[in-house]
Amino acid sequence: MSGAGDPAVERAVARVDLGAVERNCASLASKLSGAELCAVVKADGYGHGAASCAAAALRGGASRLAVAAAVEGEELRLHFPEAPILVMGALTEAELRRALIADCDIAIWRPGFAALAARLAGELGSPARAHVKHDSGMGRLGERDPEVVVELARSVAADQSLQLAGIWTHFATADEPGDEFFGRQLEAFRAVAGRVREIEPSVLVHAANSAATLREPGSHFDMVRCGVAIYGLDPFQGDPSGNGLEPALELRSYVADVKRFEPGASAGYGRSWRAEGERWVGLLPVGYGDGVRRGLSNQAEVLVSGRRYPVVGTISMDNLTIDLGPETDVRPGAEAVLIGRQGSEVILAEELARRLGTINYEVTCGISSRVPRSHPG
Repeated sequence: MSGAGDPAVERAVARVDLGAVERNCASLASKLSGAELCAVVKADGYGHGAASCAAAALRGGASRLAVAAAVEGEELRLHFPEAPILVMGALTEAELRRALIADCDIAIWRPGFAALAARLAGELGSPARAHVKHDSGMGRLGERDPEVVVELARSVAADQSLQLAGIWTHFATADEPGDEFFGRQLEAFRAVAGRVREIEPSVLVHAANSAATLREPGSHFDMVRCGVAIYGLDPFQGDPSGNGLEPALELRSYVADVKRFEPGASAGYGRSWRAEGERWVGLLPVGYGDGVRRGLSNQAEVLVSGRRYPVVGTISMDNLTIDLGPETDVRPGAEAVLIGRQGSEVILAEELARRLGTINYEVTCGISSRVPRSHPG
């Protein structure tokens, strides 16, 4: 078995299968009847690497990209000079200028912001492509009153410094099958979108996130915006394979040390775990500084040699410990998998999310920048 000094051993690495991203996009695109697929690659591609995943998504059938912040759109534009990029979030004046200079589409939800966008676009000499947002029930950005939304769309269409490029909304409960609020949002938005299309027939109508895309074809309209699903994360927090998705990310480390513990010996801060009998304990040089959340202390597992071993003791910033049992053949240098597959065993981001009481994409977004992203193949 390789030793800890072997250069093939890495302290921590997030390996991202870009082929899986491509295949997930192809699968999602196959479910659409004429609608475009927009790949959402905000937050560094949900922790997977924005530019690399965007390229894979475009190869897989996506025709547009979306992010949340101006700096994200700016960075993507360097890699994709021709791809349509939508910046979906709220922007300060400085951020709005950056988004427009990067030739990104922007979200508009109130008249004052539309006026600012028109002024900046006029200074830059090119109309700003605006997507008017309707708050159909999410309670975030967007105007709730349908009459105000339609009037805002009308004013954008009439302004020579603006182009009415889209009308959109976002669902609050699409990932909760059977929830009736989703249907009410969908119908409210459908009515508004129909009126806006009368103002500008070429307007791009879009509403569906990953969950809505998989749940309700009637939500597809002209475009769907898929984030978690393109990375093989299940929007319903179940097994991704049930929706034909392949997890793209694996988080790996190695066993840096193996130590013999006598009964009562403890591992980690606070002595939250103590050996009930003689045990072997393995040390992994990763912790919450890498995004392995402290809340997983004493309630997660790690794969070594294709077997599950429980995390024991409090996870620290740079280390965690695992119980290898009273006897073990695990040696320093052995590869350890925190998210992903090893042999016949697999630990999904969804499993860690359930243990933490959160969602799968908080798990992957939380993998810190000191963990290199590897895109093999």
